[in-house]
Amino acid sequence: MSSASDISVADTCVTRVVDPAKVAMVTAAMPDADTIGDLAQIFGLLADPGRLRVITALLEGGEMCVCDIAAACGNSESAVSHALRLLRASRVVKVRRSGRMAYYRLADSHVRMLLDLALAHIGHQGEGA
Repeated sequence: MSSASDISVADTCVTRVVDPAKVAMVTAAMPDADTIGDLAQIFGLLADPGRLRVITALLEGGEMCVCDIAAACGNSESAVSHALRLLRASRVVKVRRSGRMAYYRLADSHVRMLLDLALAHIGHQGEGA
């Protein structure tokens, strides 16, 4: 049985920087703190099953009203409206008003690309990759 000290020794570098050139290259390529925060926010939005259902409905259905999204997702209109408010605030969806009706659509194709990549990744998990 290994002790906590065995784990901490294995995870600790003896040398502070082994490959300074690689560290410099990675540091230069690293997004700034604001961009990292924005990325975390987008992935947080996508991590919620309810919002993910709404996004998937819009991916498949195109422009839809709240009541149709709710029916497609099996959620209440209130829950869908709340999800859409968050998605709109993060510029993931756009809204078009027609009289008293509001129709939502994805802001751009980047969300589809993210979901397609995630689905491909999930498909590879079963293959042991």
